[in-house]
Amino acid sequence: MPESRPESRLDFAEMTALAEGRHPDPFAVLGPHRVGTVTSVRTMQPQAGRVELLDRASGAVLAPLSRVHPAGIFAGPLPEPCSYRFRLYEDALVRETEDPYAFGVLLGDLDLYLLAEGRHRELGACLGAHVIEHEGVRGVRFAVWAPNARRVSVVGSFNHWDGRRHPMRLRHSAGVFELFVPRLLPGTIYKYEILGADGTVLPLKADPVAAQTEAPPATASVVAMPLAIDWRDQAWLAARAARQNAAAPIAIYEVHALSWSHEGDPDRCGWDNLAARLIPYATAMGFTHLELLPITEHPFVGSWGYQPLSQFAPTARLGPPEAFARFVDRCHEAGLGIILDWVPAHFPNDAHGLIRFDGTPLYEHEDPREGFHPDWNTMVYNLGRNEVRGFLIASALHWLKHYHVDALRVDAVASMLYRDYSRREGEWVPNRYGGRENLEAIDFLRELSEVVAARCPGALLIAEESTAWPSVTRAPREGGLGFDFKWNMGWMHDTLRYMQKDPIYRRHHHDDMTFGLIYAFSERFVLPLSHDEVVHGKGSLIGRMPGDRWQRFANLRAYFGFMWGHPGKKLLFMGGEFAQELEWNHDAALTWSHLDDPAHLGVQRLIRDLNRVYLAHRALHQRDCEAAGFRWVVIDDRAQSVFAWLRFGAEGEAPVLVVCNFTPLPRHSYRLGVPQAGAWREIINTDAACYGGGDLGNGGVMVAEAMASHGLPASLTLTLPPLATLIISAGGNGAA
Repeated sequence: MPESRPESRLDFAEMTALAEGRHPDPFAVLGPHRVGTVTSVRTMQPQAGRVELLDRASGAVLAPLSRVHPAGIFAGPLPEPCSYRFRLYEDALVRETEDPYAFGVLLGDLDLYLLAEGRHRELGACLGAHVIEHEGVRGVRFAVWAPNARRVSVVGSFNHWDGRRHPMRLRHSAGVFELFVPRLLPGTIYKYEILGADGTVLPLKADPVAAQTEAPPATASVVAMPLAIDWRDQAWLAARAARQNAAAPIAIYEVHALSWSHEGDPDRCGWDNLAARLIPYATAMGFTHLELLPITEHPFVGSWGYQPLSQFAPTARLGPPEAFARFVDRCHEAGLGIILDWVPAHFPNDAHGLIRFDGTPLYEHEDPREGFHPDWNTMVYNLGRNEVRGFLIASALHWLKHYHVDALRVDAVASMLYRDYSRREGEWVPNRYGGRENLEAIDFLRELSEVVAARCPGALLIAEESTAWPSVTRAPREGGLGFDFKWNMGWMHDTLRYMQKDPIYRRHHHDDMTFGLIYAFSERFVLPLSHDEVVHGKGSLIGRMPGDRWQRFANLRAYFGFMWGHPGKKLLFMGGEFAQELEWNHDAALTWSHLDDPAHLGVQRLIRDLNRVYLAHRALHQRDCEAAGFRWVVIDDRAQSVFAWLRFGAEGEAPVLVVCNFTPLPRHSYRLGVPQAGAWREIINTDAACYGGGDLGNGGVMVAEAMASHGLPASLTLTLPPLATLIISAGGNGAA
């Protein structure tokens, strides 16, 4: 009796489950299967009217396949053991492709083990979509973590967005679904169709580890080309640690890349255009680093990037990934470091994103008291879960290693550290000891800092941490969080509050300018005048200065002099360097036409010169984080709103005297103690005519007498211009 045809042995219920997208193991049905002495090949091709089996090597037709299910399941015998492909007749289209279900497993056991442990540091090379050659065939390998899903299919225009066509293989040990789709090319758009644990088909999901995305408002992921960048920044990377340590001058220009460029520029928001304009501008202004508001892909432009969904993909609004890589390389060639704002504190609840990714709270906490952030209407990562912690650490490494980024500024650290952050009584869950500290977040931040230090020498982590949490910049082995620097938010709020006061009342708020020195050396600080201070009705920096037009500009220039003379690295948001009048608007370019006005141009010249002086004089940066690098000379002249202090570098470096007069009255014959007699030189006077001031000062060079004052062996007698800061260097030399 002849043996029955293998396709007749297919269970109709199994085929129906496959056709309905409910089958839990598509590889058990599809692909080649031995049935007795015959190999049967089965494929799901709903759009095909006819399917032929071809020899992969020769292209010869081996056999036609029979339709064995009305939904488009075809099956037939493989006449002889060989590699094969299909010829598909789809209406007027005839195409050929290999069988995805003829290939073996893709990810190795070590990959799966490390992923489950949260220790896969190259997650971007493991999960996501990757163009590879597999068993001699070019195509794309897809892999996604969705442990509670009943089914995951990769969908796109290549399969008519039909989730029945490419269901994936589940690797049970790690909850990862994988599939190799032959002949797909870079640029293919895709998403995942997921059947949740309860049998519900979820909204199509973008790939959490996609290296590229469609440009919003479109939301699909894109199969990325492998980066092919001829990196030329080896010298920069070799010297980076010396350029970014606590003794180095660090002056950061904070930029929202989508709104920096000039109106009317063609392609004004692309990375290549920014490279041509922003890089030479920032270097000419003397900045050492660019800090970019988040450029990870985000659905809502009004979030400025702070609600990201693609932690591994640069936003498509600015060009493809290789354009961003070129931008970083060109920054390094020009001597500029790159800092990225990076957001591990929360993510938005867009349906195509991470929320309930496999039908369960996978990336977020289930309990809204832990998993929902009331301030931003966003979800909070579950940092107690290995895979989530590993996902975020791998994202950080992706930017630092893959794109050669020099530092990450970690957003909203305070919201991570406290379980009751912005929550009322009863709206938060205590830790296992009954306290408010988020122990999982602490462990995550410490692990992040240790991994970055080990794998990315010379790279920095900078914390935006707005509370008095102790030891943010101490190493984990010393009980700290391991950050390299911390934004000094207290300094920013105190000093801006002072500067907004009418000078007649400043004597009553004198401590706002001095309080920061009480704790200035408890951490390694960056002094930020950030984007947060020129939005949400706060007005621009120049708009917050009191007085008539002349006084407003004089106040701002004096404040910048105070900041650049103060211990701490410097950060200024774009537009502040030329005193933009309007509050920042992310939908509009900066008001570059202000530079036709001498007052605005003068502020820009001042920032340029402050940066030059800051870089040239080691006393202004070398001991930024050491109490021995600072000494008050005048701290208590409340009546005249005068402050004076000394900055010191290493032994043998010329000390620098900084003097501020925050009233509109000049002070003549003002005696100040200094550490040595002899020549001193005025290297910055914010009242200079070239900056738009009244040009009152001390003639450039002055001589200190051997007359003790303020506990110091010598003294200078100075004229203090109104609403001005003087920076004076010992020795009569230095950059102007």
